[in-house]
Amino acid sequence: MYPRAARLAAFLVTMTLAACGGSPIKSDGPGSGRVGEIPDDAVPKSEPRSRYGNGRDMGDGPKYEVLGKTYRVLNSSADYQERGVASWYGKKFHGRLTSNREVYDMYEMTAAHKTLPLPTYVKVRNLRNNKSIVVRVNDRGPFVSNRIIDLSYAAALKLDMVRDGTSLVEVTAFNFDQAQGGDRPSRVTTPSRAPLTSTPSVTAAPAAPKIYVQVGAFGDRSNAARRLAVLSQSGVDKAFVHEDNSASPTLFRVRIGPVTDVVQYDVLVEELLQIGITDPYLITE
Repeated sequence: MYPRAARLAAFLVTMTLAACGGSPIKSDGPGSGRVGEIPDDAVPKSEPRSRYGNGRDMGDGPKYEVLGKTYRVLNSSADYQERGVASWYGKKFHGRLTSNREVYDMYEMTAAHKTLPLPTYVKVRNLRNNKSIVVRVNDRGPFVSNRIIDLSYAAALKLDMVRDGTSLVEVTAFNFDQAQGGDRPSRVTTPSRAPLTSTPSVTAAPAAPKIYVQVGAFGDRSNAARRLAVLSQSGVDKAFVHEDNSASPTLFRVRIGPVTDVVQYDVLVEELLQIGITDPYLITE
């Protein structure tokens, strides 16, 4: 296994690769140009699937290829929820066409995603500060390792993640594919418009939770202990067993953390991959 410093260096090199979801630089914001208003959240509604950006059905479902990698577009947004890293993209792509042939506007509440149907509406919650937004997915990306969604500048601003460029988030899709009352949000509450600046005013929000990476849940404590031993022998720090008595029967959950930022999370994911753990899950407490 690579030393921790080498893994971190490799990750930083990876983040320089060109992609629609590349790690933004500080100059990717509006600079001294347009100063408008913070937009309202997108309002979820049923829309026909876009003619563009949803791949081609080659007999086993719609797919598309970017940078030599093939991506399969989901048949539906139903039950989609994922936690991971969000990035944002700004003026470098402002005014260009998105994957579904709409014009990208960095001041609108939109996003890019690799596999959700276009368009799809999603709720994005910043796990570090509990702020939430609703955006309309109309683009593909981010084509960068260990990233799950790429937000517009305005969306990132509302989540208070512009300065850092990335954040740990939870993405939950709205679904209109089935005529069920629970699929349609009855109302989406949006804030009053305010000046669009790089330092948004602070609004009251619940205290930021602690974030952990879970790498297994076992009904037998000895199995959890074996997983913990593997982590310890591999040099993974801050691993422990959480006894979940709320489950029946009791579950022994192996967790690592708390995780404080995206860089720490990225390095940890790489460490886990080296020992064959490919499905880490972010949890909050």
